[in-house]
Amino acid sequence: MPAATAHERPLQVHYLIDGPEDAFASLILAHGAGAAMDSDGMNALVRVLATAGFRVARFEFAYMEARRLGARKPPPKAELLRDEYLAAIDAVSLPGPLFIGGKSMGGRVASMIADPLHREGRVAGVLCLGYPFHPPAKPQQLRTTHLEALATPCLICQGTRDAFGTREEVASYRLSRQIELFWLEDGDHDLRPRRKLTGLSHADHLDAMAAKVRDWARRILTESGARR
Repeated sequence: MPAATAHERPLQVHYLIDGPEDAFASLILAHGAGAAMDSDGMNALVRVLATAGFRVARFEFAYMEARRLGARKPPPKAELLRDEYLAAIDAVSLPGPLFIGGKSMGGRVASMIADPLHREGRVAGVLCLGYPFHPPAKPQQLRTTHLEALATPCLICQGTRDAFGTREEVASYRLSRQIELFWLEDGDHDLRPRRKLTGLSHADHLDAMAAKVRDWARRILTESGARR
């Protein structure tokens, strides 16, 4: 796999791109609220997804880029980041069918913009890695309204003890039938299990996640081709 390289595109969107140039599909992956696109956690996610056959493009929202210059900017509300994500899609050229998604907040924003893009045939599906169903310790503040009617195929990979939405909590939510949930036993918001309890490592969970994402994406592409 070639080393990640940064690219400057129109609209001043900066990217890190990994994975095979002849990938079966591409994925635009946005970061979460608190960690940059080249954080250790994002690097680990991208590494396994690229190994699974995706061409993965990462970008940063403007507030995170500003932090690199010393500004102490908090993340805006997710709704205010939709246009930035759309600009990132417009500004990069990637091979094959396109999936969009992200870690935590990045996946949430992707799910907010997906349906019009899917109707236009520009996006095949949405991937959410650790979806923030609610703020930690505030289970009444749900972020699921748009997920109830989501028409785009969506895969949410979630740890069963994620403070932003446990398996027990999510089971009570009304979610679109287009949403598939993949649970990683004892995983936290970063999909990390407690090895002493499960015998599994973080790497084990990331490998399982990447295999699931690959199989899901291939199935979505096969089904969409069959409908044409």
